[in-house]
Amino acid sequence: MSSDPCSFSSFARCVTKHLNLSLHVDFDRRVIKAKVELTVEVLEDRFSALTLDTRDLKVISVSANGQAATFTMGPKHSFKGTPLEITLPFDLSRGQHVIVEVTYETSPSATALQWLSPEQTAGKKQPYLFSQCQAHHCRSMIACQDSPSVKHTYYAQVSVPKELVAVMSAMRDGQEVDPQDKSRIVYKFRQPVPMPSYLIAIVVGALESREIGPRSRVWSEKEYVDKAAFEFSETEVMLKTAEGLAGPYVWGQYDILVLPPSFPYGGMENPCLTFATPTLLVIAHEISHSWTGNLVTNKTWEHFWLNEGHTVYLERMIGRCMESEQFRQFKAMGGWKDLQDSVNTFGSNNPLTNLVPSLQDVDPDDAFSSVPYEKGFALLYHLEELLGGPEVFMGFVKSYIQMFAYSSVTSEEWKNYLFTYFKDQVDVLNKVDWNAWMFTPGMPPFSCCNDTLNNLCVSGTTPRWPTPAKDQDLSGFKQSDLKSLSSHQVVEFLSLLLQEDPLPLTHVKKMQDVYDLNSFMNSEIRFRWLRLCVRSRWEEAVPMALKMATDQGRMKFTRPLFKEVFNFDKFHDEALRVFAAHRAEMHPVTAGLVAKDLKVDAKVSTSL
Repeated sequence: MSSDPCSFSSFARCVTKHLNLSLHVDFDRRVIKAKVELTVEVLEDRFSALTLDTRDLKVISVSANGQAATFTMGPKHSFKGTPLEITLPFDLSRGQHVIVEVTYETSPSATALQWLSPEQTAGKKQPYLFSQCQAHHCRSMIACQDSPSVKHTYYAQVSVPKELVAVMSAMRDGQEVDPQDKSRIVYKFRQPVPMPSYLIAIVVGALESREIGPRSRVWSEKEYVDKAAFEFSETEVMLKTAEGLAGPYVWGQYDILVLPPSFPYGGMENPCLTFATPTLLVIAHEISHSWTGNLVTNKTWEHFWLNEGHTVYLERMIGRCMESEQFRQFKAMGGWKDLQDSVNTFGSNNPLTNLVPSLQDVDPDDAFSSVPYEKGFALLYHLEELLGGPEVFMGFVKSYIQMFAYSSVTSEEWKNYLFTYFKDQVDVLNKVDWNAWMFTPGMPPFSCCNDTLNNLCVSGTTPRWPTPAKDQDLSGFKQSDLKSLSSHQVVEFLSLLLQEDPLPLTHVKKMQDVYDLNSFMNSEIRFRWLRLCVRSRWEEAVPMALKMATDQGRMKFTRPLFKEVFNFDKFHDEALRVFAAHRAEMHPVTAGLVAKDLKVDAKVSTSL
């Protein structure tokens, strides 16, 4: 079994089969007091020691099958945390199981957890807690084998103040008054489908839910719940469409939790309970993860494209079924531009732009970008074109999911299965430059966005845009230009402009006069428009850009907006000041990455 450069745990020697969690959520101290029982299967003879991943955990005691076990904490690593070395009081043989119990407490600065004060919520009365464990943050919440190569079921009991509700990435399994404390409730959960540690998730808050389908509820604070129920009313149609493409949905429930705006991602595919910011577009992606990512999982984070590239492919196939092939092509074009943007940001020689990067001594958070999503999609789309079109290639994707369901895979295993499945087209597959696709930085060797596709989207759906950078006569802008466009097309138009040199300030001001883009509330449009304005050195846009960067916490928006303002010399210090003022309420992962973007030394940041 290959090792995982992001984990200390000894999963070549033993693997976790089940976790039993007891969590006591303490909002006053911002910690979780916890006990985890790991059912571990031994993979070798004369087994007497194992290593678990932890990060900033205060370990109180460890036992094995009820007997005290000795343990030591290894040296702390900058992003991998601290290995918990456990010596068992007995030897075990291959195939035996042992229950290892760790009693511990999380740190108030646990990277997996964000604690919100009542003021940071919609209701303003109760505190709120949510977790985000992908990629390697579960170890700051649970002592475990924190690697996507290990899959296990779990059971949990969560004690919270009785005014609050707890939900997890699992099936709800009842609740009772906490026998230790009558002012608290214990919520119970079970997850019978084996899954990796990064998909364990918890939320505690003043939550309500509404039914939105036969196997779906939407959860949020009561201020958002009805709007969210309306927003996600198409969930069952999407689930059925996905099942038609990829096979049965195995997770039972598909609930959606709408998070407060500080959540660092657009969505997170936690099983049974997708975390989302309120947009339906995110949901097609997160639903797709139920198959690619959750059911078939990348073995290590170096193979993250297996999760994300296939999920984008499946998400766009859902779009094709529900909308049209043209809609899918259009989304593919937008994705190609996002990929160009990521490659430009990292630099085209940066090994993190490889489809399969080496993460030896690399923090997976630093490697996060649209590369695994869009370079991965581009490879699958290229193969689709070579091997016989969408129906034929979707047949392979479905077969791959069935073949590797409930397990974790590497790019090599995926590729071997591709060659097996298309055994009569091996000559075609051998012509693919696999090294260029997988292990070479920069843009892929083949563009999936050919000119016919470009023309299809532009001529068929958008008027001839005046090329403002070259056209000094500004009368070419007409209000009617944008009237006929869908929001997807406006996003596309702004993305094209972001690829060019910055526009003269006169042009962005004219665009504002004619189109009133400042009034657009669609976050994808607003994000690109504000970047364009700041890049053209329009000072009035700076407060709006910083407001968007801090009103919500999606890294996709927050990081580039802070960077644009930071690079506008006159507002360099303002970017630092606003970041310092808002850092404490940001998600720890977001705050850490923005600090790196703004070259803020972590140690002095608080005094800025």
